This record gives sequence, C-alpha cells and structure tokens, in this order.
Amino acid sequence: MQEIGAYDAKTHLSELLDRAAAGETITITRHGVPVAVLGPPPAARTMTVQEAIAAVQEFRKGRHVTQAEIREWIEEGRD
Repeated sequence: MQEIGAYDAKTHLSELLDRAAAGETITITRHGVPVAVLGPPPAARTMTVQEAIAAVQEFRKGRHVTQAEIREWIEEGRD
C-alpha cells in the first residue's frame, strides 16, 4: 500500500483513480498522518435467479399491498 500526501493526491487524482480501479490501495496523508484510503470498491455480490426470487418472496411475506396503493405509488412517481 502506497502513501501519498493530500496535495499530491489532489494533483494526481485521475492517475490515483486509475490505480484504484486496477485494484491498488493508496493511503492519503495530511502532514504525514493517514486521513483516507483510496481503493477499489468492494466486489458486488451477484445472485442467481433462484436467490433473487427467494429474496423477493421473503420480502413480500407479511406485506399486504392493495392495487389502490400500487396505483397511488405509480402516480406519486409521475409527479
């Protein structure tokens, strides 16, 4: 893990973002004190179709939504 000062990070942000996208982690310091860590985002977890269906079914348990409520939400979304 490389350390870089805040001023240099500001000056070379585009390069640092490219390095983070490539998997590198960089510590940004201010007066030698670490203040931030720049790195790749956590890996997104993907679901299988079956897992997604099960998650939706679990979410819907105990929720009773009427068609009127759904129409109301749709209208709210159009505003």
